[in-house]
Amino acid sequence: MTNTTPTRIELDPLSLDAKKLKQVVSVLVRGQLIVYPTDTIYGLGADPRQEAAVERLFAAKERPSEMAIPLIAADIEQVQRCLGRLTPLARRLAVKFWPGSLTLVIKALPTLSRRLLAGGDSVAVRVPNQPVARMIAQQLKHPLTATSANRTGEKTPIEVSEILLMFASTVAVVLDVGPIEERAKPSTIVDARGEVPVLLRDGSVGWDSVLRSL
Repeated sequence: MTNTTPTRIELDPLSLDAKKLKQVVSVLVRGQLIVYPTDTIYGLGADPRQEAAVERLFAAKERPSEMAIPLIAADIEQVQRCLGRLTPLARRLAVKFWPGSLTLVIKALPTLSRRLLAGGDSVAVRVPNQPVARMIAQQLKHPLTATSANRTGEKTPIEVSEILLMFASTVAVVLDVGPIEERAKPSTIVDARGEVPVLLRDGSVGWDSVLRSL
């Protein structure tokens, strides 16, 4: 456990406090968990380079080991530098839809945690339309985990107070930007490892929009 009283930091997404975000990144570097806002929900953040942090994340969510953890990145360049090369297809989709709610599955670098990838060789990543999330990844100098701030199979809370109760003993810091209403549809997931896109999950980016962009 990290502590029993998570630090709650209120943030204005339109006027970001760099000092507060630096404090959050230092928590991630120490291998602890945070709760932070994305453009769809509150997410549980961990530094995926640290095996202990990844294990802590799986335990906090009670997540089955066969379920890989998606990531959020600051920009396209960070994805290619830290996670893996984008195919021409993946890069075209990234340029068109990032920042936004399109998640791309790409071939992962062998240095990435096998636990994080559920034993596979690919990783799901997106650049969100959320400045707080992007800035955390930028200051961390690496993408961070982007799984929802709930226990596996349970509804994702929209209020920070509910999240604090759920993860009081496992999360070190909670970034509070107010209620985040969960979107009717999650991000669209597309396998972009080959020459043609493969739809893995229908979501807020329409499949027809993906195809038209090519």
